[in-house]
Amino acid sequence: MKIIHYSEIAPRSYNGDAVKGVSGRVAIGSADGAANFCMRVFELAPDGFTPRHSHEWEHEVFFHAGRGDVWQDGKWIPVEAGCTVFIPGNEEHQIRNAGDDKLVFVCLIPAGVPEL
Repeated sequence: MKIIHYSEIAPRSYNGDAVKGVSGRVAIGSADGAANFCMRVFELAPDGFTPRHSHEWEHEVFFHAGRGDVWQDGKWIPVEAGCTVFIPGNEEHQIRNAGDDKLVFVCLIPAGVPEL
């Protein structure tokens, strides 16, 4: 069993043309013996965004804090703390921070794909 506050995990930061103000942490993954899923926690700084992309695996997202938008079918859909999102495999998606505070979300992916 593993019990830890996510902020105790060293983050990986991402900044570039396609991504801005993103930090990600693997909260539970293969290193913990998780055989089926990986749980990641992301923080997006104000004006931050993930890259627009797609991949073959699905993932599930729970928004913990802040306000943001999710790209779906050519438009931005607003989300806030408490919202959940299911992203099927091969669907183009992107997340951006639409507020003045950090946007914090948990993202679950299947085991065997890149954890970060």
